[in-house]
Amino acid sequence: MSTMQLSDNRGTTAQNGKDAGRRSVSLWLWFVAALVLAMVVVGGATRLTESGLSITEWQPILGAIPPLNEADWMAAFDKYKQIPQYTAIHDGMSLDQFKFIYYWEWSHRLLGRAIGFVFAIPFLYFWWTGKLKRGTGKKFLGILALGGLQGFIGWYMVSSGLSERIEVSQYRLALHLVTAFMILGLLVWAALEEWPREERITGEVATPLIKRMAAIIVATVLIQVMLGAFVAGLRAGYIYNTWPSMDGQFIPTDYWIKPAYLTFFEGHAASQFNHRMVAYLVAALAFFQIWLTTRTPVDDRIRLTSQWLGAAVVFQIALGITTLLLHMRLDLALSHQAGGAIVFILAIVHLHATRRAGIVPRDYFAARGRASA
Repeated sequence: MSTMQLSDNRGTTAQNGKDAGRRSVSLWLWFVAALVLAMVVVGGATRLTESGLSITEWQPILGAIPPLNEADWMAAFDKYKQIPQYTAIHDGMSLDQFKFIYYWEWSHRLLGRAIGFVFAIPFLYFWWTGKLKRGTGKKFLGILALGGLQGFIGWYMVSSGLSERIEVSQYRLALHLVTAFMILGLLVWAALEEWPREERITGEVATPLIKRMAAIIVATVLIQVMLGAFVAGLRAGYIYNTWPSMDGQFIPTDYWIKPAYLTFFEGHAASQFNHRMVAYLVAALAFFQIWLTTRTPVDDRIRLTSQWLGAAVVFQIALGITTLLLHMRLDLALSHQAGGAIVFILAIVHLHATRRAGIVPRDYFAARGRASA
């Protein structure tokens, strides 16, 4: 075997080891993203079961341990009885009923802590062993910091409902949910970046218009998530349970409230109407993107991801309509929240495809030359 062949074999072995390391990093990131998706669903259940204010303290470490005996349970229950929500909504509830809502909120917080550990420990290991690409360590530190900030935002949201209100502020709820989706999007993008790409010289890159549309879709879906948070925070899903009209009207007569500038943020009818209209906008943008990628010679990954996204949007709209017509049934409402996260994930996957699919790395032809030699 010649020296050149031996060198090439060593280079191939080293590259295979590097690719295996990157795959493990990517799979880890996908797992963390799946946990964040579960966190979004559990958070939705906490909101819909009116459980979010059942734990009236923020104890990042000791809070991981639930009450262990009857005295501890009664102490936690007594603290809950001191806030306005108990008198307004849960007055007279039994201890067992309190345990039910307590465990929803406790599970939500425990899952948040678990996500922190599942991200931080493997991250340190991958960074220490050199399995991360150059520059990604600092980016992952940023995601970890954003996750820590999200824990604080969660308590900031809960604290808004402990004194004068009987529910959390819809503004803080929107901030909490949008931050969760931002973390989810960053994890998905990072997972896609870490997976070794199989370059295809025949792939066609996306046009500037297709790239812009992919970014616009991601931004619009994120806006729709925020609007959904306002619907949840204002309990606006329990009114106008008809479709396609809103009790026979296209724009409800009580759309505007006083002062008018608060309509978009505190108007119950307005929040549901806005959520409906932006859903139609997301669908229109998704179908326009499918049309663009079908009539333009682009890499198959760009075309297929646009089609997956379009199908998910249609299913999500149908699920939202069904949830509304059946008066926010818990299982449907949670499926709708999970569906929103899946649509966002697919929007990120499509955006990544428009930026990466069909692009050939600088050393592609050099590698082919060494292989043929």
